[in-house]
Amino acid sequence: MEGFPTLAAPSVEQHSTGFGVGFASPRLSWRFLTPSNTSVQEWEQIAYEIEISRSKSLVETHRVDSAASVLVPWPGEPLSSRERARVRVRAFGKSSGIPQSEPTDWSPWTEVECALLSRSDWACAPIASPISKAQEGPIRPVRFRKAFHLDDKRVDHARLYITSLGVYRAFVNGHEVGDQCMAPGWTSYRHRLNYQIYDVAPLLNAKGPNVIAVEVAEGWYATRLGFKGGERNLYGDRLAALVQLEIHAAEDDSRFVVATDSTWTCSQSAIVRSEIYDGEMYDARDENLNWNTPSLETDTVSWVPVDELPFPSAQLVAPDAPPVRVTDEIKPVDILQSPSGKTILDFGQNLVGRVRIHALTKPSGARLTLKHAEVLEHGELGMRPLRFAKCTDEIIFAGNELSNWSPQYTFHGFRYVQVDGWSDEDPPVLESLAALVLHTDMTRTGWFECSHPMVNKLHENALWSMRGNFLSIPSDCPQRDERLGWTGDIQIFTPSASFLYNTAGMLGDWLKDVAAEQLLDRDGCVPPFVVPNVISEALWPHLPQAIWDDVVVLTPWDLYSSYGDVDILRRQYTSMLAWIDRGIRRGPDGLWDPTLWQLGDWLDPTAPPIEPGDARTNGTLVADTYLVYVTSTMVKICDVLGQEADATRFRDDARRLKAQFQQKYIAPSGLLVGDTQTALSLAIMFDLHETSEQLKAAGNRLVDLVRLAKFRVATGFAGTPIITHALTKTGHHQVAYRMLLEKNRPSWMYPITMGATTMWERWDSMLPDGSINPGEMTSFNHYALGSIINWLHSTVAGVRPVSPGWKEILIEPIPGGTIDSARVAYETPYGRLECQWRVLVDEQRFEMELLIPVNSTAHVILPGDQLRKTDRSHGVRIGSGSHRFECQWDASEYQRGWPPQAIIPIMRKPGPDSIA
Repeated sequence: MEGFPTLAAPSVEQHSTGFGVGFASPRLSWRFLTPSNTSVQEWEQIAYEIEISRSKSLVETHRVDSAASVLVPWPGEPLSSRERARVRVRAFGKSSGIPQSEPTDWSPWTEVECALLSRSDWACAPIASPISKAQEGPIRPVRFRKAFHLDDKRVDHARLYITSLGVYRAFVNGHEVGDQCMAPGWTSYRHRLNYQIYDVAPLLNAKGPNVIAVEVAEGWYATRLGFKGGERNLYGDRLAALVQLEIHAAEDDSRFVVATDSTWTCSQSAIVRSEIYDGEMYDARDENLNWNTPSLETDTVSWVPVDELPFPSAQLVAPDAPPVRVTDEIKPVDILQSPSGKTILDFGQNLVGRVRIHALTKPSGARLTLKHAEVLEHGELGMRPLRFAKCTDEIIFAGNELSNWSPQYTFHGFRYVQVDGWSDEDPPVLESLAALVLHTDMTRTGWFECSHPMVNKLHENALWSMRGNFLSIPSDCPQRDERLGWTGDIQIFTPSASFLYNTAGMLGDWLKDVAAEQLLDRDGCVPPFVVPNVISEALWPHLPQAIWDDVVVLTPWDLYSSYGDVDILRRQYTSMLAWIDRGIRRGPDGLWDPTLWQLGDWLDPTAPPIEPGDARTNGTLVADTYLVYVTSTMVKICDVLGQEADATRFRDDARRLKAQFQQKYIAPSGLLVGDTQTALSLAIMFDLHETSEQLKAAGNRLVDLVRLAKFRVATGFAGTPIITHALTKTGHHQVAYRMLLEKNRPSWMYPITMGATTMWERWDSMLPDGSINPGEMTSFNHYALGSIINWLHSTVAGVRPVSPGWKEILIEPIPGGTIDSARVAYETPYGRLECQWRVLVDEQRFEMELLIPVNSTAHVILPGDQLRKTDRSHGVRIGSGSHRFECQWDASEYQRGWPPQAIIPIMRKPGPDSIA
């Protein structure tokens, strides 16, 4: 319809599809598609209509006068378990302030199906093998099966509800169900256990026998987890399946249920072992290709009755988070021969996943091993950073062809794979193997590029590190004997992550586990360092920690800022209060207890390899800055939730704590007792100075320290995500660009000069001579230090939200350095945002093109605009649609101050610049 926007099909909660939603009254959202013409300008919604078609009732229509289009309340009666409905929406609006009499066209329909909402909906029992584990090592995967007949009933629809104690694959009549990997995923198993729902009607036989079969491996449930060898069976030592197949007949809608109970049988798998850290061993000699089909007449001896187990005490959850899937396939780029004669495949990209062998035949009993590592060290596989993890997959052949094989219940972080056992006469070729990329299958939402190839590579590396570390949970490193959900890492990376991908479902679900382990396991006082928590207090004392434990407040707020989801704040509020009121260990002044050791500015570049916490910035100072910031954030959260009494309390606390901080740490000049880049950056970004003169002095001192460091990074976990923001905030954007483009180590560009394809845990994880950093903590895939991309999005590209969910947007690119153009695109909850700018130096002109989502507004501040010096929150206000801006741009102004110069001690000669 000319002059009207087009609506996408509505989405449901933070769910990726709407199939299997765990809410009786799910909230609905709709996005406005990018206009195909420029006539949809300045369009704002003023009302909407939602149409609901239930399976057994007439269509109902609900009109609401509101501009809201994100997570609006379900307007009809609540759904019941298993109930299906269709929903669509249309909107009424005004264009350029003039109301339109007609609505938009209806959106496409969205199919909504409710999950099982009550424990009483479950009619099954967990089943396990009756054979007890006979050794201390890994548990061999178990296969379960059940045959049944449908008595010629025509199937209307069929649903498989399934979970496991371990990780599973399910089959119906020999066909694998779904495309999920590592299901049901890793949750706080004692409190929350995910289950999945599949449509299996196409796989059933109305006539003849049917078989449902499930294979269960250790996964995170029973595998070895943790440091220094880790521990096994942290959640249990019996692998189990919980299955409920419900088949609805077309004739009378009767329900036929096949559920796990004592009538099922089980057998051991042909997979001998499958561990997260150590990898998988497959013995093809033990394989029966008919184990998951109705044709099993020749192999009944090895199948024995199962044991029934008590029903889990954990809550069974239909998650909002999308599942882990194979999202990409990467071909090897080279086959290398190491100095010791080993055959090594180079996939050209450090990734997380598995190797797939297309086809290979070897004699019975012959073995093939695949050893995975992220880097080569002097031409050999660099295994030392993996610590106790073996990261090795092994195949024992049966004499026939093995085709399309890959390990099923493990994953590795790798770029290089050493292949041992392939025939010397018939060596592997590039076409014979591929790497399958695994991660939680979130929707990509953000893109960035600029005129500088190495900056683009930095952004790409951060993207790949996020992909590798968002596998069921947000982890710290996906390759060594760790792969744990460190709270501090995701706390600082969430704004970056939520731009690259839609993280609302995944991180929202993970925060439920954070709250469960904090409130139920630790009486609300201290969230664990990792969630799910598998680190014993004997190994790592569970002391309260700023930055890490602050995740309970700051990450929900960051998600709210990105997605406008008030329920995330409401759901996590009890967890926030418990941390603020009972978890933080305070001194007499209300700030942190100074006797408590803090992780603080973890991994400061000057910290020795064996002491990563030996930072130049005092840990208590770092914790105190965060305490003021967290308390101030609680004020905003309370205001959003209408918690007036708490808002008043925290507002008073924030003022008092800020005054205490100023008295303790800030001189009247604005300089800090802790004269470091991290300390100054934190004080600047958390608004801890009293006057603008103090702020200016702090910014100038920060510049001095950056120049003294020769623009190399001198910050750790606390300072690195914010230092370029602090420089920009105090008017020193050219210094921020100079830091970004420094190539000497430690710097963001140094790993790229060394061939990095992901972010590193240490700035010098690989030393210039090609040897690996000697520190025990040396990962080559660690997203935390990639938080710089948030500055690329918000300052270089120049886009950031003003109000929650990007309803209002600030457009303020700040060009600098040698970057003369940038482009960003982001799928906001309202629609697509685009900003593209370039500097035409010869013509002394700055040009910018914008696409603002429908039902959103933006404030535009052009480079050099005098408004930047007074009020950065305003500018030229524009509505939705395509816009073009340009302004005069003095080339001498653009180049002024570039490149900033290092401060060199008088006894040293200045060296050449090392600018990317």
